[in-house]
Amino acid sequence: MTQQKLMLVDADGVLFDWEWGFDRFVKTRGYDMRPGGQNEYLIHRRYECDESTGRALIKDFNESPSIAFLPALRDSVQWVRQLSSEGWQFHCITSISRLKSAEEFRRRALDRVFGEGTIQQLTCLSTGSDKDQALEPYQDSGLWWIEDKPENADVGHAMGLKSVLVKHGHNADHQCPYPTVDNWQQIYALVTS
Repeated sequence: MTQQKLMLVDADGVLFDWEWGFDRFVKTRGYDMRPGGQNEYLIHRRYECDESTGRALIKDFNESPSIAFLPALRDSVQWVRQLSSEGWQFHCITSISRLKSAEEFRRRALDRVFGEGTIQQLTCLSTGSDKDQALEPYQDSGLWWIEDKPENADVGHAMGLKSVLVKHGHNADHQCPYPTVDNWQQIYALVTS
């Protein structure tokens, strides 16, 4: 494996459609998305609940078996598998939960959706935590870092990674000095050009 064939990726909002799964989950708890809520990053604003309830709902969802059954985001399966067939390796850094069961659910989902072993390394951080420390071992490596949370993409960029921001309603207005993409076909074009 060469350094150029290693890619760092987030999971939710990059590989998986977390928003779709979360919306289905919270509807069973009696919450409906408010009009225009899809453009809000903060769950308590998206669903008009208090902040602590929003955090609790995220934690409950991320630690539930539902997290093992998220659908792929957009065209991620096709292009992640294509990159893998061309020798790319993937390290996933995700702020899902530190619970062992949540890690197992995430690993199961990665293997089910993308193929067993396609995502070689998985680092699970506490729910909603920043990724600064997890990215430190890769500082100044020039590796690709695919993320949907602007703050985490910015940190990677500042650390000497090649950040790419996957666009969503909640981050569409983020101004950044690195590429933004709509899908994995665009990521493929970037990393193979």
